[in-house]
Amino acid sequence: MASIAPTAESPLSARPAGERILLFSIGNRTFGCPVDAVREIIPSRRATRIPGAPEYVLGLVNLRGSILTIIDLGLRLEEPTPARADGSTILVEYGQKVVGLTVDDVMDVQSIETERLESPTSAGEGRDGHAGVVRGLGHLGDGGVVILLDVHSLVRQILR
Repeated sequence: MASIAPTAESPLSARPAGERILLFSIGNRTFGCPVDAVREIIPSRRATRIPGAPEYVLGLVNLRGSILTIIDLGLRLEEPTPARADGSTILVEYGQKVVGLTVDDVMDVQSIETERLESPTSAGEGRDGHAGVVRGLGHLGDGGVVILLDVHSLVRQILR
């Protein structure tokens, strides 16, 4: 049986270059991260607080025998409202560690074309909580704007 290689006219080669982004909300803002950075999404659960940890570190949870650090992403990014108790937790892998990031709502996965992405300097995200973790802005097909996060940089800052 012969294999079919993509040609210049095939739909696979005609797709625009871009990134698949997981969209989620914190408060009334939409954020996103590359979907390949996400291991899984689970319902938020109560964490055991770690004495002396920063306020945004909610604590530890046991997930199927693995102990995970849970971060309130809204507090870490200095958003006006902390994550809802009934929200979701996005599990992100960093090396051998897995960290949970609580968000209000996981919304969708969308592809954003490269030309619809802005760098952090042109995006103008100057808030202190966003320093070093904002990759830029993405413009969605429906006219919406998403703040793109570098979740690996965020986790690296927390685990130092």
